[in-house]
Amino acid sequence: MILSVIDIAVMVAYLMGVAGLGWLAARRSDKTAKGYFLGSNRISWPALGLSNAAGMFDISGTMWMVYLLFVYGLKSIFIPWLWPSFNQVFLMVFLSLWLRRSSVMTGAQWIEFRFGHSRAARYSQLIVVAFALISVLGFLAYGFVGIGKFASAFLPWTLHSDPATNAIYYGGLVTLFTALYMLKGGMLSVVYTEILQFIVMTMSCVAVGIIAIMQVTPAMLEAAVPHGWSNLRFGWELELNWQGILPQVNEQIATDGYSLFSLFLMLAVFKGILQSLAGPAPNYDMQRILSARTPGDAARMSGLVSAVLLIPRYLFITGLTVLALVYLVPGFQQRGGWIDFESILPFAMANFIPTGLLGLIVAGLLATFMSTFAATTNAAPAYIINDVYEKYINPNATEYTKVKAGFWVSLLFIIGGATLGMFMNSLNHLIMWLGAALFGGYTAANLLKWYWWGFSAAGYCWGMMTGMSAAVIMMFTDISALYGFPFLFAGCLVVSVIASLLSGPDDMSVLIHFYRKTRPWGWWGPVHRQAIKHYPTLKPNRAFKRDSVNVGVGLIWHTSLTAAPVLLVIQQWLPFSLAAATAVITSAWLKYQWWDHLQDWPDDLNDE
Repeated sequence: MILSVIDIAVMVAYLMGVAGLGWLAARRSDKTAKGYFLGSNRISWPALGLSNAAGMFDISGTMWMVYLLFVYGLKSIFIPWLWPSFNQVFLMVFLSLWLRRSSVMTGAQWIEFRFGHSRAARYSQLIVVAFALISVLGFLAYGFVGIGKFASAFLPWTLHSDPATNAIYYGGLVTLFTALYMLKGGMLSVVYTEILQFIVMTMSCVAVGIIAIMQVTPAMLEAAVPHGWSNLRFGWELELNWQGILPQVNEQIATDGYSLFSLFLMLAVFKGILQSLAGPAPNYDMQRILSARTPGDAARMSGLVSAVLLIPRYLFITGLTVLALVYLVPGFQQRGGWIDFESILPFAMANFIPTGLLGLIVAGLLATFMSTFAATTNAAPAYIINDVYEKYINPNATEYTKVKAGFWVSLLFIIGGATLGMFMNSLNHLIMWLGAALFGGYTAANLLKWYWWGFSAAGYCWGMMTGMSAAVIMMFTDISALYGFPFLFAGCLVVSVIASLLSGPDDMSVLIHFYRKTRPWGWWGPVHRQAIKHYPTLKPNRAFKRDSVNVGVGLIWHTSLTAAPVLLVIQQWLPFSLAAATAVITSAWLKYQWWDHLQDWPDDLNDE
């Protein structure tokens, strides 16, 4: 496939615009560590929300979700719950407020805020840094795999005769360009450019959705898919048989391990709720929350991500999927043999997007890679500079020195992530390991830190070490990361609790400071009773019931926002109307029961 002159012109104009915006942001950003990593907490919550949405609208994840919808139909909207995709609901309702009230710069600094300065707390900080850096490398490799598959299947220029090597070359070139604007401006540069990227991608998504609606009728789609593909209903088993249409899909379903779909969904919900209650991992999502101006803005930003991300992204995913199902399946049938379902996205684009629009969509997909890669990379130097370099290597480092060191750390991680990506070839395997194994090992210790006053730094240290060690072992075994999650969680939970009971609670003054400023609900009675001796006006957080109801409503809201664009593109008008109505009703509920109750700081702190 050869891009037209118009397509190439659109791509070049876009990339020049991104580079110019990134350098402009670099000139405006503060030349301090806080300015580089958090934008000096001056970025508005709508800008952070759009930036966060753009960072999550990554090409690798989008390719994976096109594959899921192609194979599993409408039921695929539940599969990203294993990530979990609905964690933004927990963040917007209460966890973003609690996290932003710490006023720290990184997750490792938050550990000091929660556990103090003991030896166990220092070890816990280093473990969080290690976890953050491993996850950064994993996500950078994940992004590199996606852009490599996209390039090798789609872009017109052949840089090497071997397709795999060609993909690596393209991944390297796009990564290099991303680094040019990301390294210079830090967080402010990332946010500014991601807003432009989100606008471009949204325009592309709407266009693809319209093309699919115009070219594929419900009757055409029904003839191309097995019975049950276009509805949400399922029994104990998936009950989706591709035999006679594309038998290779049945083999893929068996490989994925989702045949017992009810069991899968129960595990996904169990895992998703626990991981969401544990709060954000130390990556770009946490950095966005810590970058917000106020705790209330952090919560609003988290809510905006779901509101603006789901509809355009699923218009795009569904549009390309139905076009592939109707027009490309006959070619797959004739060809036979193995099919790389993760490459359906670029293959569908190459066949169905008209000249002119193609350049805009290619630019948009390049934008999604650049957004994710830049946002992920920005998290690494924040940890190394603030929690290792400044604390243990150069305590007297100037702001200029720290920013320069951050530049080189970012560059090192870009090279490391790209190198790791060269040895990966399956997005699904990488996603499952990141979401269920690595983040599964993170869950137990980080769940307890919010809700139990007696959870100590020693408990956190041993719980995280157990989880990370198990995750690394699982990477080199055939153990299913998803089905192994309950055992991984239970093991880490037992270790965390036993270590906490043996070590005893942390210093009460540290716990009082954390509790008074964060004001979480949970098992904090002994700390509250000690705190009111010093702060008689202090009041406990009594919002547990309201927060729980709002989370439940938020999950329905999130699901309806996911289902509505899918139903729109496949033209199921009654279910679409019900999903849209549900989204409106739940939005109204959240306006009055969540938005109107947002509070930056507890009343007794506001009174000071």
